[in-house]
Amino acid sequence: MVTKVKKGETSSAGASKFGADFKGTVKDSAQQIWLAGLGAFSKAQEEGGKVFDALVKEGSTLQRKTQSVAEDRITEATGRMASMASDISNKASGQWDKLENIFEDRVSRALKKLGVPTHKEIESLIGRLEELNRLVAKFSGMTAAKPAAARKTPAKKTPAKKSAAKKTPAKKAAKRPARKAA
Repeated sequence: MVTKVKKGETSSAGASKFGADFKGTVKDSAQQIWLAGLGAFSKAQEEGGKVFDALVKEGSTLQRKTQSVAEDRITEATGRMASMASDISNKASGQWDKLENIFEDRVSRALKKLGVPTHKEIESLIGRLEELNRLVAKFSGMTAAKPAAARKTPAKKTPAKKSAAKKTPAKKAAKRPARKAA
Protein backbone atom coordinates (compact mmCIF):
# COMPACT_ATOMS: atom_id res chain seq x y z
CA MET A 1 0.00 0.00 0.00
CA VAL A 2 1.78 3.05 1.21
CA THR A 3 5.58 2.82 1.08
CA LYS A 4 7.86 4.66 3.47
CA VAL A 5 10.80 6.76 2.34
CA LYS A 6 14.16 5.73 3.76
CA LYS A 7 16.17 8.32 5.71
CA GLY A 8 19.51 8.00 4.08
CA GLU A 9 18.42 8.92 0.56
CA THR A 10 19.10 12.64 0.19
CA SER A 11 20.92 12.68 -3.14
CA SER A 12 19.32 13.94 -6.32
CA ALA A 13 18.92 10.41 -7.60
CA GLY A 14 17.21 9.52 -4.38
CA ALA A 15 15.09 12.66 -4.60
CA SER A 16 13.86 11.83 -8.09
CA LYS A 17 13.15 8.28 -6.99
CA PHE A 18 11.36 9.68 -3.93
CA GLY A 19 9.20 11.98 -6.09
CA ALA A 20 8.22 9.18 -8.44
CA ASP A 21 7.46 6.87 -5.54
CA PHE A 22 5.58 9.61 -3.78
CA LYS A 23 3.46 10.34 -6.86
CA GLY A 24 2.69 6.67 -7.28
CA THR A 25 1.87 6.29 -3.64
CA VAL A 26 -0.48 9.27 -3.65
CA LYS A 27 -2.03 8.04 -6.87
CA ASP A 28 -2.50 4.55 -5.41
CA SER A 29 -3.94 5.98 -2.18
CA ALA A 30 -6.36 8.21 -4.09
CA GLN A 31 -7.41 5.26 -6.22
CA GLN A 32 -8.01 3.15 -3.12
CA ILE A 33 -10.05 5.96 -1.46
CA TRP A 34 -12.11 6.33 -4.64
CA LEU A 35 -12.75 2.58 -4.76
CA ALA A 36 -13.66 2.52 -1.06
CA GLY A 37 -16.17 5.32 -1.69
CA LEU A 38 -17.69 3.45 -4.63
CA GLY A 39 -17.90 0.30 -2.52
CA ALA A 40 -19.58 2.23 0.31
CA PHE A 41 -22.02 3.77 -2.18
CA SER A 42 -22.84 0.36 -3.65
CA LYS A 43 -23.26 -1.14 -0.19
CA ALA A 44 -25.50 1.79 0.83
CA GLN A 45 -27.66 1.21 -2.26
CA GLU A 46 -28.04 -2.48 -1.48
CA GLU A 47 -28.61 -1.94 2.22
CA GLY A 48 -30.58 1.25 1.63
CA GLY A 49 -33.58 -0.63 0.23
CA LYS A 50 -33.54 -2.96 3.19
CA VAL A 51 -33.14 -0.08 5.63
CA PHE A 52 -35.92 1.85 3.88
CA ASP A 53 -38.27 -1.13 4.14
CA ALA A 54 -37.38 -1.57 7.82
CA LEU A 55 -38.05 2.14 8.45
CA VAL A 56 -41.43 1.93 6.69
CA LYS A 57 -42.32 -1.11 8.80
CA GLU A 58 -41.33 0.69 12.02
CA GLY A 59 -43.22 3.80 10.91
CA SER A 60 -46.44 1.88 10.27
CA THR A 61 -46.12 0.14 13.65
CA LEU A 62 -45.60 3.49 15.34
CA GLN A 63 -48.58 4.96 13.47
CA ARG A 64 -50.87 2.13 14.64
CA LYS A 65 -49.75 2.63 18.24
CA THR A 66 -50.26 6.38 17.97
CA GLN A 67 -53.74 5.96 16.48
CA SER A 68 -54.67 3.50 19.21
CA VAL A 69 -53.53 5.89 21.92
CA ALA A 70 -55.32 8.79 20.20
CA GLU A 71 -58.56 6.78 19.97
CA ASP A 72 -58.28 5.89 23.67
CA ARG A 73 -57.81 9.57 24.52
CA ILE A 74 -60.76 10.57 22.36
CA THR A 75 -62.95 7.93 24.00
CA GLU A 76 -61.86 9.14 27.43
CA ALA A 77 -62.48 12.78 26.50
CA THR A 78 -65.89 11.91 25.06
CA GLY A 79 -66.83 10.17 28.30
CA ARG A 80 -65.73 13.16 30.32
CA MET A 81 -67.68 15.55 28.10
CA ALA A 82 -70.81 13.40 28.35
CA SER A 83 -70.46 13.33 32.12
CA MET A 84 -69.96 17.09 32.28
CA ALA A 85 -72.94 17.66 29.98
CA SER A 86 -75.09 15.45 32.20
CA ASP A 87 -73.98 17.33 35.32
CA ILE A 88 -74.67 20.69 33.70
CA SER A 89 -78.07 19.46 32.49
CA ASN A 90 -78.97 18.29 36.00
CA LYS A 91 -77.90 21.60 37.50
CA ALA A 92 -79.83 23.55 34.89
CA SER A 93 -82.91 21.39 35.48
CA GLY A 94 -82.69 22.10 39.20
CA GLN A 95 -82.39 25.81 38.51
CA TRP A 96 -85.44 25.70 36.21
CA ASP A 97 -87.42 23.90 38.92
CA LYS A 98 -86.49 26.60 41.42
CA LEU A 99 -87.41 29.32 38.94
CA GLU A 100 -90.72 27.61 38.21
CA ASN A 101 -91.57 27.41 41.92
CA ILE A 102 -90.71 31.08 42.43
CA PHE A 103 -92.87 32.02 39.43
CA GLU A 104 -95.81 29.94 40.68
CA ASP A 105 -95.57 31.50 44.16
CA ARG A 106 -95.52 35.03 42.76
CA VAL A 107 -98.43 34.39 40.40
CA SER A 108 -100.38 32.83 43.26
CA ARG A 109 -99.76 35.87 45.48
CA ALA A 110 -100.74 38.27 42.69
CA LEU A 111 -103.99 36.36 42.02
CA LYS A 112 -104.76 36.32 45.74
CA LYS A 113 -104.27 40.10 45.92
CA LEU A 114 -106.67 40.50 42.99
CA GLY A 115 -109.25 38.33 44.75
CA VAL A 116 -109.14 35.44 42.29
CA PRO A 117 -110.09 32.23 44.09
CA THR A 118 -107.70 29.33 44.12
CA HIS A 119 -108.45 25.89 42.70
CA LYS A 120 -108.96 24.58 46.20
CA GLU A 121 -111.44 27.34 47.02
CA ILE A 122 -113.39 26.69 43.80
CA GLU A 123 -113.54 22.97 44.57
CA SER A 124 -114.84 23.80 48.04
CA LEU A 125 -117.54 26.06 46.54
CA ILE A 126 -118.55 23.36 44.07
CA GLY A 127 -118.91 20.91 46.94
CA ARG A 128 -121.03 23.39 48.88
CA LEU A 129 -123.23 24.04 45.81
CA GLU A 130 -123.76 20.33 45.32
CA GLU A 131 -124.75 20.02 48.98
CA LEU A 132 -127.15 22.95 48.63
CA ASN A 133 -128.67 21.48 45.46
CA ARG A 134 -129.17 18.21 47.28
CA LEU A 135 -130.83 19.97 50.21
CA VAL A 136 -133.07 22.05 47.91
CA ALA A 137 -134.10 18.93 46.04
CA LYS A 138 -134.80 17.18 49.33
CA PHE A 139 -136.91 20.02 50.74
CA SER A 140 -138.84 20.65 47.54
CA GLY A 141 -139.89 17.00 47.38
CA MET A 142 -137.84 16.19 44.36
CA THR A 143 -135.90 13.02 44.05
CA ALA A 144 -132.76 12.45 42.12
CA ALA A 145 -134.77 10.79 39.32
CA LYS A 146 -137.15 13.77 38.78
CA PRO A 147 -134.92 16.80 38.04
CA ALA A 148 -135.98 16.92 34.35
CA ALA A 149 -139.69 16.96 35.23
CA ALA A 150 -139.10 19.65 37.82
CA ARG A 151 -137.49 21.87 35.20
CA LYS A 152 -140.49 21.53 32.86
CA THR A 153 -143.15 22.48 35.44
CA PRO A 154 -142.01 26.11 36.03
CA ALA A 155 -142.31 26.82 32.30
CA LYS A 156 -146.06 25.86 32.36
CA LYS A 157 -146.90 28.04 35.35
CA THR A 158 -148.87 31.23 34.94
CA PRO A 159 -147.37 34.64 35.74
CA ALA A 160 -149.36 34.88 38.98
CA LYS A 161 -147.75 31.72 40.27
CA LYS A 162 -144.31 33.07 39.45
CA SER A 163 -144.77 35.97 41.80
CA ALA A 164 -145.81 33.56 44.47
CA ALA A 165 -142.74 31.48 43.70
CA LYS A 166 -140.61 34.56 44.23
CA LYS A 167 -141.82 34.85 47.79
CA THR A 168 -141.04 31.25 48.67
CA PRO A 169 -137.29 31.42 47.95
CA ALA A 170 -137.04 34.44 50.22
CA LYS A 171 -138.74 32.50 53.00
CA LYS A 172 -136.40 29.57 52.38
CA ALA A 173 -133.39 31.88 52.42
CA ALA A 174 -134.42 33.12 55.86
CA LYS A 175 -134.68 29.53 57.09
CA ARG A 176 -131.25 28.50 55.76
CA PRO A 177 -128.59 27.64 58.32
CA ALA A 178 -125.66 30.00 58.81
CA ARG A 179 -122.94 29.78 56.20
CA LYS A 180 -119.82 27.79 57.09
CA ALA A 181 -116.48 29.63 57.11
CA ALA A 182 -114.21 28.50 54.32
